[in-house]
Amino acid sequence: MDKKDLQQILGESISRMSGVGGGCIADTKVITTESGKKFFLKQGFTNGMFRKEANGLRELAKPGVLKVPEVIDCGDDFLIIEFIEQGTKRKDFFEEFGHKLALLHRYANDAFGFFEDNFIGSTPQINIPTAEEAHNWPLFYWNKRLFYQYRLAEKNGYADSTLKKLYAALEKNYEKILEGSEEPPALMHGDLWSGNYMSDREGNPVLIDPAVYYGHREADLAMTKLFGGFPPAFYRAYEDTWPLIDGADRREPIYLLYHVMNHLNLFGSGYYSQAVRLLQKLVA
Repeated sequence: MDKKDLQQILGESISRMSGVGGGCIADTKVITTESGKKFFLKQGFTNGMFRKEANGLRELAKPGVLKVPEVIDCGDDFLIIEFIEQGTKRKDFFEEFGHKLALLHRYANDAFGFFEDNFIGSTPQINIPTAEEAHNWPLFYWNKRLFYQYRLAEKNGYADSTLKKLYAALEKNYEKILEGSEEPPALMHGDLWSGNYMSDREGNPVLIDPAVYYGHREADLAMTKLFGGFPPAFYRAYEDTWPLIDGADRREPIYLLYHVMNHLNLFGSGYYSQAVRLLQKLVA
């Protein structure tokens, strides 16, 4: 997108555009206008990813609980959102984050999934449920999450005999693993690791880069533990606000498996052993 088009969208002249490092998918820039306003621009893809991200941000904003960047405009190949300047976390940052995530999860839907498919990283995330999946979380999770990633692993050459055998065993057991955890479909960030939240200038938690859908809230919390976990204060505050159903620790590996399989498909065989270990734990 050229400068002239951006100025037309923003309604004023641009004084500066600076690149932002650290992103592994999109080309990102901070735009500063003549009046001093700042915006965040993502571009570089034409597959609809940015429209999906915009819809996810809008969905997360609906409960009015956790701060998310406002969507300014989007198209097939760009997304312009509010620029939120990063600041130092307050001392109670993780207590507030845990408390507010629990409140976000209270925002429920009448069906699992979402009105459109989107992306988890650069992998398509299949959200549109069948009539049966819409009200059957184990079936939705198996078909649209675990088995979908397995089929990708087959396509990518990672589904050897060991993985195939373990997945076959899990297919016979996943309903039992998830039994007893029934709850209404909760609004979820969908890709909640340490790189997808930040602190604004006032020290408040902010959610970014979502992979939104309505599912079981334990899946959102499991993702937070994939790379070492959040501080204990986060989980204590969450539990104080909305305690998890008994057995959440036992179900955690099945929710971690989706993200480990996605990392296997995105980044290669370095995640194979972790996937196998999770599967072995689940079918033991």
